[in-house]
Amino acid sequence: MVLNLYLSYIILGLTLAAPIGPVNSARIDKGLKNGFWHAWAVGTGSMLADATFMLTVYLGLVRFLDYPYVQVFLWLFGGFILIYSGVESILGAQNLKLEHRTARDSILKCFFSGFLISISSPMSILFWLGIYGSVLAKTASSYGPEKLLIYSSMIFLGLCLWDIFVAVLASGSRRFLNANTLVAISVLSGLSLVGFGVYFGVQGIQALAGL
Repeated sequence: MVLNLYLSYIILGLTLAAPIGPVNSARIDKGLKNGFWHAWAVGTGSMLADATFMLTVYLGLVRFLDYPYVQVFLWLFGGFILIYSGVESILGAQNLKLEHRTARDSILKCFFSGFLISISSPMSILFWLGIYGSVLAKTASSYGPEKLLIYSSMIFLGLCLWDIFVAVLASGSRRFLNANTLVAISVLSGLSLVGFGVYFGVQGIQALAGL
């Protein structure tokens, strides 16, 4: 019974991490270009942001996100980060060749890229507030507040497993790609990031206009 409960929270963590969004696009892009460790670093940076969100909800600090100016800032800053990352990916694809893969981004840069993309994303914030907040409420009412940390750890384990899975998948796919395919995927990943960034920017402008 307890094992099944733990497994359900691990699956929840996998489910939360799985949707194709800015972070997963960046993971795939770095994995195809540079290999496992760089994709893993993007995911690790993102997980640090996820842990920050989880801790924020856990400590009950979410009330600060109710302020309209904070919401506008998050939308606009998130849009800027995503557009910048996307344009960088698109421009870098023009010079990307298979024999140039050794000219890699630093792992630290990939880590901070994943962190910034995730921590500045209003969608991530709203996602964690809605999903994780409800999970905390359900867990506290069903099993008592002393179980919150254990089940939160199971969710985070699910996030870690997804990070490793995507890093392995992206880096393992590199050997089957030619130069043109690699460039095309890099451009598509960049366009995906730019698309999310434009969406965030529009939401921020609309929110600002409504103040």
